[in-house]
Amino acid sequence: MPFINTKTSTPVSKEKETAIKEKLGNAISLLGKSENWLMINFEENCRLWFKGNKSEPSAMVEIALFGKATSSQYDKMTESVCEIISSELQIDPSRIYVKYEEVEHWGFSGFNF
Repeated sequence: MPFINTKTSTPVSKEKETAIKEKLGNAISLLGKSENWLMINFEENCRLWFKGNKSEPSAMVEIALFGKATSSQYDKMTESVCEIISSELQIDPSRIYVKYEEVEHWGFSGFNF
C-alpha cells in the first residue's frame, strides 16, 4: 500500500506523467512493495521555493508505505526517484527532496490492514 505524491514546479505532460508512473511502479519494488497496490499523484506547476528561490525547477516527492523498510532500501529508492525525476523533468537532483512516511494503520475497501 504505497502512495507517492510528486509535487513539481514544472509542467508535467501526459507522456511524462505516464513515463514517470511506469518507472516509479518498477522502483517501488526497492521498498519491497508492488505496483499492484501503488497509488500515485502528480501536482504540477507548484510554487516551490527552494534554497531561497523559485526560478530553478524543484520537486518534492513524498512516499508513504504501510509498514517499514530498511535504510539501505530507502537509500536505493531515493537514488532511483531522483534519477527518474531528473531524467524525465530535467530537475537537478540537488533540487529534489524525497520524504518517507511509515504508516502503521492503512485502510482499504472498508477495512484496515
